[in-house]
Amino acid sequence: MKTRINYRLIPVALILVAQAAGANDVGTIQFPTSTRSAEAQKHFLRGATILHSFGWKQAIAEFKRAQAADPGFAMAHWGESLCYNHPLLPEMDRQTPRDVLKRLGATRDARLAKAPTARERGFLLAVEALFFGEGDIQARRTRYMEAMRSLYEAHPDDDEVAAFYALSLISAGGAAGKIGERKRILAGSIALQLFGRDPDHPGAAHYTIHAFDDPVHAPLALPAARKFASIAPAVSHARHMPTHIFIQHGMWEQVSVSNQSAYDAAVALWEPGDNAGDMVHALDWGQYGDLQRGDEVRAKRWIELLRGIVQRNSEQPRVVDALPRVEARLILETRAWRTKPVGEGSTGPELLATGISAVRLGDLALAKRASKALGRLAEAAASKDSFYNRTAAPLAVMDAQVAGAILIASGETDAGLARLADSAARAERMPLPRGAANPIKPAHEFYGEALLAASKPAEAAKQFHASLLRMPNRPLALLGLARAYVALGDHGAASLHYRRFIEARMEADTEELREAKAYLAKHPS
Repeated sequence: MKTRINYRLIPVALILVAQAAGANDVGTIQFPTSTRSAEAQKHFLRGATILHSFGWKQAIAEFKRAQAADPGFAMAHWGESLCYNHPLLPEMDRQTPRDVLKRLGATRDARLAKAPTARERGFLLAVEALFFGEGDIQARRTRYMEAMRSLYEAHPDDDEVAAFYALSLISAGGAAGKIGERKRILAGSIALQLFGRDPDHPGAAHYTIHAFDDPVHAPLALPAARKFASIAPAVSHARHMPTHIFIQHGMWEQVSVSNQSAYDAAVALWEPGDNAGDMVHALDWGQYGDLQRGDEVRAKRWIELLRGIVQRNSEQPRVVDALPRVEARLILETRAWRTKPVGEGSTGPELLATGISAVRLGDLALAKRASKALGRLAEAAASKDSFYNRTAAPLAVMDAQVAGAILIASGETDAGLARLADSAARAERMPLPRGAANPIKPAHEFYGEALLAASKPAEAAKQFHASLLRMPNRPLALLGLARAYVALGDHGAASLHYRRFIEARMEADTEELREAKAYLAKHPS
């Protein structure tokens, strides 16, 4: 019997976890420094521990307390400087970290003179390269990584050097194909060794998760994912991070719970003027998990919450951009087809949802307008040719999906299927899937559904299998695969995948669940 989750009890449970953890509610690390102030070291240690979980606001407060206790404390300035640079996103506030470091000393030499040990000078030299170095963000992150590698080679047994070197590898790797993948795997091997030595180290768990966040390597990070939220329950991002690996395993209830927990923590910490990113990130991924579970009520509730957050934080692009994405996802996952007018500011997810909805509702004129707008967005994104461009490839996939659906609806089935085959091929050239589906309708799954509708069940089955290898346990792919095997007369395989579909969904009286149960009643094995 499936266990139900009482979400109203989650915050209470997490409070109990945090109380039980006591002073270790952010994890534990060993990070000796040269300060002679016990007060400064206490705040520095907590700040550095939180920094490993990307709790920027909380870490900044601790590093500033450390600086107040010891104004010449080089490592307290080092730590604060890193709080303004999200190492895994292309944005960087370069000026604020410079200002922080200039408070320590007006020049590079003056700053280095405040670091009495070679190890601390090594940490400072690394952030000097990151914030004061020449070149674009990727070039500076690469030089930061090289500085951290030198420090790691000089101090191979220092856990903090190892942790920050591992993170620098992930940051410098970006999405640079096989080279970036090699850096991630090296980072993961370092972080995994640290996790083995110290399973309560937040950086060890965190960087293991990020390094192995893909469907091939995710099993290596499952122990770290299970551990991380309990290591640092005071930090919203730490509560969210297990989701990265739970999604890779199709553990939908855990995805939902982790993000509800992260959202609660982010709301508790938020004050007017703060970045609402942690709230929105948890909400975005939580909605994805709830949709896989088939919980449309909670999925719609996340959208209501997000609308309120957008109203209060309309100047934050990442917050504003999330709303059309979660609204489009609801349409595509539930197949409750709805359209929006195609306008100047329409986003890729909106155009995808509108284009496919319009096809399903028989409005091919609107579908073609959505397709044309998607094509323009894809071309504009491709022209930027940025190392960190995460938008061009998904937009190209979405463009091919809508174009293919229009062709099929227009009676040009072979041409339409060819466009969908192209969309799947484009998806395979993207980095392996991480997190919520991107594009929001998986290419192989959509292609499989079209092949099934075209009475090509054997080809459809291949696409559903490919989709499930990339995104395990997605219910719509499981359902499609079951239907493909029904059409092929393979009752055993159909029963297996109908059963897996039922297990992925929460108990509810839906047409799809009735279909699966009726089939299993006739073909129980």
